[in-house]
Amino acid sequence: MSRRLALLVNPAAAGGKALAAVEPARAELQRLGADFRVVETSSGEHAKHEAKGAAEKGETPVAIGGDGLVGTLAGAIAGSEAELAIVPAGRGNDYARVLGIPTGPAEAARLAHEGESKRFDVGDVDGKSFVGIASVGFDSDANRIANEAKLVRGNLVYAYAALKALAKWKPAHFEVTIDGERHENTGFTVGVCNSKAYGGGMKAAPQAVLDDGELDVMFCGEMTKWHFLHTFLPKLFKGTHLEEPSITTFKGKTIEVRADRPFVMYADGDPLAELPATVRVSPRALRVIVPKG
Repeated sequence: MSRRLALLVNPAAAGGKALAAVEPARAELQRLGADFRVVETSSGEHAKHEAKGAAEKGETPVAIGGDGLVGTLAGAIAGSEAELAIVPAGRGNDYARVLGIPTGPAEAARLAHEGESKRFDVGDVDGKSFVGIASVGFDSDANRIANEAKLVRGNLVYAYAALKALAKWKPAHFEVTIDGERHENTGFTVGVCNSKAYGGGMKAAPQAVLDDGELDVMFCGEMTKWHFLHTFLPKLFKGTHLEEPSITTFKGKTIEVRADRPFVMYADGDPLAELPATVRVSPRALRVIVPKG
């Protein structure tokens, strides 16, 4: 293989989980005789700068981290011929899971070296890129709580955050304009989905396609907290929640979101913009290395 790799990792990310993935990835690439280097980054902007520079030199940026790093690097190289590889080392790793990328660092590094690239869509919230699901409302509160949690490890942090957010949640009113058509909804969440899953395995948009040039919009309307906790959430993990009467879905390319109180829209686990916000899609703008076939 002629592919040259630039492994990008923030040593402080995911409580050191990302840094711990470097050594097995490095060992596997050395075993394969791959041409690679490791770059330690200090922030999202630094990672974007390094990824863009690597791509300009003909290297393939490798995101060693979670969905947030993948979404950030997507913004650095989208629209170019550069490829992006992923070594999942975050808390959720939902984008990698949807693509079938191995969870083990050595196996993922081998895929980065030997896999094939395919083109996928990239989402954008007011100029900030994402690859998974941008959501707002109840999800805003839950994401903030998850990001602030220090003692809860792994995917359990999402369940913890959902329970804590639910305790204080009050329904919000949303106004969403999809390709010029206005819709209103009162309830929990508006999700604008490029991928199928978020939150460590919640299949929020099982119908979403990564390269169809559109975003799937999901309204989660009003329901009791009891129903949300005991019926809706279990269905969300299975991807069967779309049968719920409180769920409405649409598709579109440009989605404008407003609410009756302040919210921050999150995507790939990171805060991207305060409402009102506009979400757009760039069709097949990103080349990602995935398993062959």
